[in-house]
Amino acid sequence: MRAALFVLVVEVLENLAFLANASNLVLYLSKYMNLPLSRSANDVTNFMGTAFLLALLGGFLSDAYFTSYYIYLMSACIELLGLIILTFQARAPYLKPEPCNKSKTTICEEIHGGKAAMLFIGLYLVAFGIGGIKGSLPVVGAEQFDEDSPKRRKQRSTFFNYFVFCLSTGGLIAVTLVLWIEDNVGWQWGFGVSTIAIFLSIIIFSLGSCFYRCKIPQGSPLTTIFKVLLAATLNVSKTEAKQMHTITNPTQSPYPLLPTYTEEQQQTNDNEPEPSNPSKAHGFLNRAIENKPAFNSLKCSVQEVEDVKVMLQILPIFACTIILNCCLAQLSTFSVQQAATMNTTIGSFVVPPASLPVFPIIFMIILAPLYNHIIIPLARKVTKSETGISHLQRIGLGLCFSILAMAIAALVEVKRKKVAHNHGPGPGPLPISFLWIAFQYLFLGSADLFVLAGLMEFSFSEAPVKMRSLATSFSWASLAMGYYLSSVIVSVVNGLTGHGAHNHPWLSGESLNHYKLERFYWLMFGLSLLNFCNYLFWAKRYKYRVIMECNWIIYMYS
Repeated sequence: MRAALFVLVVEVLENLAFLANASNLVLYLSKYMNLPLSRSANDVTNFMGTAFLLALLGGFLSDAYFTSYYIYLMSACIELLGLIILTFQARAPYLKPEPCNKSKTTICEEIHGGKAAMLFIGLYLVAFGIGGIKGSLPVVGAEQFDEDSPKRRKQRSTFFNYFVFCLSTGGLIAVTLVLWIEDNVGWQWGFGVSTIAIFLSIIIFSLGSCFYRCKIPQGSPLTTIFKVLLAATLNVSKTEAKQMHTITNPTQSPYPLLPTYTEEQQQTNDNEPEPSNPSKAHGFLNRAIENKPAFNSLKCSVQEVEDVKVMLQILPIFACTIILNCCLAQLSTFSVQQAATMNTTIGSFVVPPASLPVFPIIFMIILAPLYNHIIIPLARKVTKSETGISHLQRIGLGLCFSILAMAIAALVEVKRKKVAHNHGPGPGPLPISFLWIAFQYLFLGSADLFVLAGLMEFSFSEAPVKMRSLATSFSWASLAMGYYLSSVIVSVVNGLTGHGAHNHPWLSGESLNHYKLERFYWLMFGLSLLNFCNYLFWAKRYKYRVIMECNWIIYMYS
């Protein structure tokens, strides 16, 4: 736990540096780089999507060639370099386009040429760094806990809960303090704070080096997956040919239904742990270890086949979380527009609508220790199990919260429109408090906590040891795919509902009151409900992996 504490502190600083820029980057690109608002929004979406997708690359490199320890250090240095470039550009007027005077009729000059190259080189260096950090840092912390000890497994569960807590704490500082610095002091200082945060994170992470233990890379997990799939496919073709030959030659014994192993294959498997599901001795993938392979490079061990089986079982669970992240992406845009039409005063204090993402962050900060210290101990007493609530139950509970969040969002929009209709088109905000929006954020924050922490712990615990970094990075890839899918859904909805001369797209109009946003929220509610049913199908079929033997863990770790 002492080693994991270094990782938790680093996560606060890392997420502070990331969200400090991502949450307000649209304003920087449109106001200071003179890019059109639509292009600025697309550039930010591409930046964030790329950063989260590159977590897969970080996880892959951690498993295949480097340890997660070295991947974090290299990624943090790359992000530091990108932030230094952005800070230098924000500070130097000659590296930015001329300030745009909106009162004049002259067209503002967009950033271009070498200045634009410097901007996007800096941004995508940051994206590459973020991807590597997201794909490696959670694994560094989780690797510190023994697999064979129930006490250590409980501590590992606590680590994942507090990892999300620290992630939220860094985000809270970013969208409050650093956001204020960027808007009121200057963007060079905002980028500067992020640069200092990443630099400090490298120092703090390095200070814990004498405490860490890291998994030894075992080669490319993708190579293993493709090798097993290809070997199984080729052996299926060979089996079919042999069965046809048996039909034409009845004296020949039929092909056995269960796999048989040669003496060489058996010796290969002597030093490996027992398969996680030994009862599953049939199926398509088992063909990979039948007969002599066509090429020696396609020779597969029993453990390699079992590892691929586990990874293929994890993939549908990961895919079922994409719709949740799609809901998170939509509410972070439309909910802000809703709040902008409502009364945003609390007493004498006016809350900027752009600060609404603070609500789910605060809820996650409150819920993480509450879940770890109250809900889980009570659940352990009731269920008499080590985890209290299983990983899949936790993810399913988060998906239920997301369904409720979309239903509440639709009902709040109906209420807001009713108030707008009664109020009329008069000036000023509507006589309804923006705190109504907080209810949907309460459930979304809960959903994000349960699903993100649950999916990371599930992926790490269930994935084969040599594929854990790649599997854990699925959590971040799901977030990226949710952002991309949200844009697709909006475009499809507008295209279908606006088809025809007398139809008006749901998500367009002169003002938000002309949108049919409540229908869109009900659509997302329906998609979330269908997604939950799909999740139940895969979760019921999933069989948890048996805990590996202690000597295998000692062999895999240095």
